[in-house]
Amino acid sequence: MNPSIERLAILGAGTMGHSIALSAAMAGFEVPVWGTNEQDIERGRLGVKEKIDILKEYGVIDAQEAERIQSLVHFTVSLEDCIKEATFIIEAVPENLELKQKLFQDLDRICLSDVILASNTSGLSPTEIARYTSHPERTVVTHFWNPGHLIPLVEIVRGEQTSDETVQRALQLLESMNKKPIVLQKDILGSIVNRLQYALFREAQYILEQGVATVEDIDDAVRYSIGRRLPVTGPFMTADMGGLDVFDAISSYLFKDLSIQQESLSKMRELVDEGNYGQKTGRGFYHWDRAQSQAMNEARERELVYWLKKDLQLKGSKTTT
Repeated sequence: MNPSIERLAILGAGTMGHSIALSAAMAGFEVPVWGTNEQDIERGRLGVKEKIDILKEYGVIDAQEAERIQSLVHFTVSLEDCIKEATFIIEAVPENLELKQKLFQDLDRICLSDVILASNTSGLSPTEIARYTSHPERTVVTHFWNPGHLIPLVEIVRGEQTSDETVQRALQLLESMNKKPIVLQKDILGSIVNRLQYALFREAQYILEQGVATVEDIDDAVRYSIGRRLPVTGPFMTADMGGLDVFDAISSYLFKDLSIQQESLSKMRELVDEGNYGQKTGRGFYHWDRAQSQAMNEARERELVYWLKKDLQLKGSKTTT
């Protein structure tokens, strides 16, 4: 199916659902969004407005474009109304396998067999999500990264029976949404980015446990070194540019000393056991008062908007050449 005629529907008006809908609307899609109740919908509607206001504030869009984008997102408490014209459905409900299995079983029964059923799960298996459906070949994971309207990457994860056509349609849709999709050829726990992210997090915990440096200095070590380089070069390109002979030599002696811990280390475990979950509770590795939370959330938003503007400028220059 031509991506220009895919009709998208989003199931879930929460953090990811309304953000994915906004991303689609920014690319010109009209998007119905299903929420479980009026309170859920009101949160989603407010989330869209707040995010549009920030994009307007930072000059990504003007007032006229903001109004147009907001008019393309429609919320409803009726699942049937949300999906009645959809050819591609993205589910963004809570991370509960039984909940997703039940929803996909219902969608499989209601929808025509050529409607793609995609899940935004960050870690559940597409094979398991589709287990009780009659058409598992049309189920796929499209894992957007939070915030979905600012982070370009989407991981497409195929299940054991996902068809090539399903993957291709997902690729075409996501590219038409101005995202950067990548395809995982097999279903692997945590996909790609979470595996890389948690490998780094495990080593950061280990360095802290060894008393090598403070939390602040470990964070700064990443922010002001590889963090500056990663927007341009990933791990393999970095190795090529640094010299594979050098990376091979360092790997040979350093890999033996890296953490192989199989669960969270003691400082992390202690914080969690005490109910200190980070920003959401006011304390984690850092102390989070209202001012700190607001400052860091705004700083992250500004940085992500900066990169979004660069991506849009690059796309614009390609289309004019």
